[in-house]
Amino acid sequence: MNNDIIAGKWLQLKGKAQAKWGDLTDDVFDVAAGDSKYLAGKLQERYGWDRDRAEREVDEFGKTLD
Repeated sequence: MNNDIIAGKWLQLKGKAQAKWGDLTDDVFDVAAGDSKYLAGKLQERYGWDRDRAEREVDEFGKTLD
């Protein structure tokens, strides 16, 4: 899914993202506002994943939304 689509539908998708990555706070999702790179960075920070895994997680999440 394209980053513009994620950003445009962020309010709708936020709940699904929170369910998937429950260790991230509401503030993280509010600041992310659909920014996949920011979200991947926060996943790296919180879960200790490398950059590739965090970006893959965000990409896979985006694909489930099609």
